[in-house]
Amino acid sequence: MSTKEYVVNLFKDPNIASITPTSKPCVREVCDKMNFDKRIIVIEYGPATGVFTNHLLERMTKDSVIIALELNRNFVKYLEKNMKDNRLKVFHDSAENVEEIMRQYTEEADYVISGIPFTFFNVELRKDIVEKTKRVLKSGGKFLPYQTFFQKDHHLKNHLVDHFSSVRDQYFLRNLPPMRLYEAVK
Repeated sequence: MSTKEYVVNLFKDPNIASITPTSKPCVREVCDKMNFDKRIIVIEYGPATGVFTNHLLERMTKDSVIIALELNRNFVKYLEKNMKDNRLKVFHDSAENVEEIMRQYTEEADYVISGIPFTFFNVELRKDIVEKTKRVLKSGGKFLPYQTFFQKDHHLKNHLVDHFSSVRDQYFLRNLPPMRLYEAVK
């Protein structure tokens, strides 16, 4: 997808959180918290044009799976057209419906990666998505959300601390805009 097409989607869709796709260094920083040496199931909330998706597909085993949930229909079409890989399952759906989607699979997820903008959500929706995310993860699984750096603790971190056994966060400045990266372990 061209930069122009991405920007057009940005203006048409109020749920897009960033003016640019996530930088490669930021993608690597998030994904370095994952183990690619074995079969894994990854859920990705808001893959947009697939910057994380591409990186995951390059590193995952041949029997691993990505379950991508994307609300923007144009991004869904883009992913379906440009990422022809049997390991990728794209759903035109919301993170709030992750439990229903995961009922199609016999295993829980190892990781959930999320770029969806928790700052845009009301408190109930934030809490709901965090709770459902925890329920679809296996024991020891990780929720790895990345958000714009200015995010206040009450937007996401406090919800993570309430539901996960271990929560770490860090600032990552080599991205436009800079990011706040989280690692929440079930």
